[in-house]
Amino acid sequence: LVILSLSLGDFVWVDTGTGVPIGAEVKVTDTGQIQLLDDEGKEHKLKKTNEKSIRPMHPTSVKGVDDMIRLGDLNEAGLLRNLLVRHKEGIIYTYTGSILVAVNPYQLLPIYTIEHVHMYTDRRLGELPPHVFSIADSCFFNMRRNRKNQCCVISGESGAGKTESTKLMLQFLAAVSGQRSWIEQQVLEANPILEAFGNAKTIRNDNSSRFGKYIDINFTKGGAIEGARIEQYLLEKSRVCRQAPDERNYHVFYYMLMGMSAEKKKILSLGNAAEYKYLTMGNCTSCEGRDDVKEYAHFQSALKILTFTENDLWEISKLLAAILHLGNVDFEATIVDNLEACNVHTSTNFKMASELLEVDPKALGKGLTQRSFQTAREHVTKSLTSAQAMDGRDAFVKGIYGRLFIWIVEKINSAIYKPPDEENEAKQSIGLLDIFGFENFSKNSFEQLCINFANEQLQQFFVKHVFKLEQDEYARENIVWKHIDYQDNQRTLDVLASKSMNLLSLIDEESNFPKATDATLLQKMNQYHEKGGIYLPPKNNYETQFGIEHFAGKVFYDSQGFLEKNRDTLSSDLIKMLEKSTNKLLKQVFCNDLKSTSGTFYHSTILITITSLDSLMKTLTACQPYFIRCIKPNDFKKPMLFDRELCMRQLRYSGMMETIRIRKAGYPVRYTFDEFLTRYRVLLRTSICDPKTVKGDWKTGKTKIFLKDHHDTMLEVERIKQLNVKALLIQKVLRGYKYRKEFLRKRSAAIVIQKYWRGHKGRKLYKVVQLGFARLQAQVRSRQLHFQYKKRRQATLVVQTHVRGHLARKEWKRKRKAVILLQAHTRGILARKALEKMKRDMYLSAKEKEEEQRLILEKQRRLEEVLRQKREMEAKRQSDQEMVDDMFDFLTLMPNTVGGQEGQAPMGYEMEEDLPNEDYDDLDEYSFAKFASMYFQGAATHTHIRQRLHQPLLYHEDEDDVLASLTVWWIILRFMGDLPEPKKRARVPSSQDRFMPQELMSRKDRRLSNMLMDIYIFLQQSDDQTEVSKPATLQTVKEDPEVLTGESDTLDRPLTSLEKLHYIVGYAIVRPDLRLQKFEIA
Repeated sequence: LVILSLSLGDFVWVDTGTGVPIGAEVKVTDTGQIQLLDDEGKEHKLKKTNEKSIRPMHPTSVKGVDDMIRLGDLNEAGLLRNLLVRHKEGIIYTYTGSILVAVNPYQLLPIYTIEHVHMYTDRRLGELPPHVFSIADSCFFNMRRNRKNQCCVISGESGAGKTESTKLMLQFLAAVSGQRSWIEQQVLEANPILEAFGNAKTIRNDNSSRFGKYIDINFTKGGAIEGARIEQYLLEKSRVCRQAPDERNYHVFYYMLMGMSAEKKKILSLGNAAEYKYLTMGNCTSCEGRDDVKEYAHFQSALKILTFTENDLWEISKLLAAILHLGNVDFEATIVDNLEACNVHTSTNFKMASELLEVDPKALGKGLTQRSFQTAREHVTKSLTSAQAMDGRDAFVKGIYGRLFIWIVEKINSAIYKPPDEENEAKQSIGLLDIFGFENFSKNSFEQLCINFANEQLQQFFVKHVFKLEQDEYARENIVWKHIDYQDNQRTLDVLASKSMNLLSLIDEESNFPKATDATLLQKMNQYHEKGGIYLPPKNNYETQFGIEHFAGKVFYDSQGFLEKNRDTLSSDLIKMLEKSTNKLLKQVFCNDLKSTSGTFYHSTILITITSLDSLMKTLTACQPYFIRCIKPNDFKKPMLFDRELCMRQLRYSGMMETIRIRKAGYPVRYTFDEFLTRYRVLLRTSICDPKTVKGDWKTGKTKIFLKDHHDTMLEVERIKQLNVKALLIQKVLRGYKYRKEFLRKRSAAIVIQKYWRGHKGRKLYKVVQLGFARLQAQVRSRQLHFQYKKRRQATLVVQTHVRGHLARKEWKRKRKAVILLQAHTRGILARKALEKMKRDMYLSAKEKEEEQRLILEKQRRLEEVLRQKREMEAKRQSDQEMVDDMFDFLTLMPNTVGGQEGQAPMGYEMEEDLPNEDYDDLDEYSFAKFASMYFQGAATHTHIRQRLHQPLLYHEDEDDVLASLTVWWIILRFMGDLPEPKKRARVPSSQDRFMPQELMSRKDRRLSNMLMDIYIFLQQSDDQTEVSKPATLQTVKEDPEVLTGESDTLDRPLTSLEKLHYIVGYAIVRPDLRLQKFEIA
């Protein structure tokens, strides 16, 4: 029966045998078969009698929705098709309540401009289309509103876009904090440094994070960024020594080799990437779309912003170059005392490695080829085989890189983190967790076990927050609730780390026994967990693989190398060698190891992992969390390619289906009674929210009120409106009080000034008279003194003349004797120097003269080199402001775009506060709801609808007026963007097209009714100014009968906003009976 009712263009679900139906469109139904075209472009032909394989599709699943909670087909197929439809339209973000689902587009999209930052600032979740900026703004808003720390957990598989989402949230928070301070710039520039040392190209992702990081951003009470702290987790150190095919080592090695100057590379004896074994194991030395030279320049500038000095960069480069040289060191097998041994093959790489590490080459060679240990009676030295020596060298290299990475993170934290004062309150913060996704390769080892354990912990945090705590709180508050089943991974965590004798504790325990092997470890794991169901033992005693049932599926691990990787210890010989190194940075990164050289005390990898994850979980639990689920659409990193099976698998293990069900039925927003009354008591005297709340959309518990997400958004918007009204009233009263007080103060001050001015004027007159008598007396006295002065001056001049002549003659005689004495000594010195030169020339040989000349030239060359380097440094010197401008040049403001893009309203229709209108009557007495209930036909109400009307709102006797009303309503819906435009047709612009003045279109402070009146006046003025011809739109409305019914070709095409307004105003001019209904609609 369902199939027989299908018609051309209907959408249905088709079972394909994969377990998840696929959406399809009906193409042919008039034959004996039904022809369908599915979402992947495949055709299906079904007989009309085959009813079980087809079922109708809900309308919400046809075009997709912003929030998947609103889907009518609440199943896996509905979720998957909603993401597929939006992905095809270039919409990568979708809500699931307050959870954001982000599909990696694998291309740059123009949705991260400064205009989008401003658009999503101070907007509640759900007001605008889904976006990562909306989640960031919600974190910022709730941190300031609730005074509670926020966190955002960004999860997903490798290549799903977690790192990019983290960077976008950081940029948004830096922009909305309100201050372009230096600390904000430092926080942003920490990311390129961490990416250089912690990211690499993998098969799945060209910029894959091979470590986890938690960025805790601290804010002041005013909302400005005050500092940040970065915690790193589980760096993949093994990538330094080996990479899978078509993968690269960490970015920083390629940055250095491609971007460093030739002079510095010559000092470090560096060549191309293809010359080093550590960089060529994956047979891939380049990455498409990544400019290593440009990235190295950005990396250097970021180091300077983070207070790294030039010497720090040079010392880091020396250690990285030493790692590359050590990778090229070879070992020669030999026999010592009838035992296998090896020697280091002396080469340029080995010499350069020892020079860069600043250690004795002999000590380095001994540390790589021998192993010393202390027995009960004596000190024993054991020679290593070539394979063991290579493993020891790789362990040494991994130790250098891992400790260097930790030192860099600590150095960054020292620059951007400001510890809180004990006297002050705890700082408000927003934490961003970017950690590697779930991994399941063809061969999985100890690193994958640690990574998947971290993902199990995060999944349990998600389950606990979304499901467990949610349902427990409903039970405590006596909320009527139907329990929802969900997939809980607690059993997996129990086997891994919670129960006694769990897998991680067994691995850690076996690592403490010197004689323990990977085989004994596997036996113990089989013994304790063989029958649990979560642990999957090997099929026989010869296999080394075991499996674990993770939340994302079964993963099999190879137990070989588990104990050695967990111990992660360095040879005591190498540690002792480092004690004698003169490389300050090398000793600094190994400072903790140098404190204990016995080699017996160490922290295992598992212990460090569990400790750091426990600390992370405590931090996340203390915050209000947000979740971003990143989805990888395909394994080929291609845009516009959507792999349904891959995406379905990710949706399943992320628990998205259960999340939608509990979010749809639940109440994610909750307040205590006191909090709710305190926050929203300003709305008590209004009835704004009453008509919009439906029974069942909110619940009252014992101590709290439970709301839906959209209710919280609605209350916040109305609260802000009421607060703005109250604020204006308070401002008016305070300004009046302020100005009255200022007037009284100024009047009192003026009286005081007048009193003192009069007194000052009288005293000034008295002083003038007094001064006149004093001047008269001075004139008389000065005349008498003048005569006495002239007489004494003449006598003094005579005495001075005789004295100066005597002194001048005496000085001339003294100088003459001194000159004669100086000439005598000078001639003696010159004569003795000439004598010494003659003696030296007699004894110097030709070879010594040549050597002296060479030294002089060498000194001159060195001086010129120093001067040249100084000139280059001065030429490269750049101000801080120029650096900041260069780094943020991509944030140049772009012009506003006109409507037409989904999620954007036309210009002039942004949300603004309605300004009071003096022409309006008392709204309480003449409300629009009252008018609608009295005069609207049928069941029409005063609320706005987004569908075409079947009958006019008001009664019309003329049938043409009825048809015209319905046509006007259709054009208004298209003008407001509630209905889509018909398919575009080619159109040649007419010379008679009328253009509206820009000032009418840019007036944002007008109601729609006022705007229509302005346009109407404008059209009348235009008709008065020119009598050439009437507007084409008005003439069309009068003469074309098909325009009246809305079936004309004139309307059945995309119209501009101006054309729509012309038609609306034209109908109002031609049919005066329609004007009342139009202005009531407006």
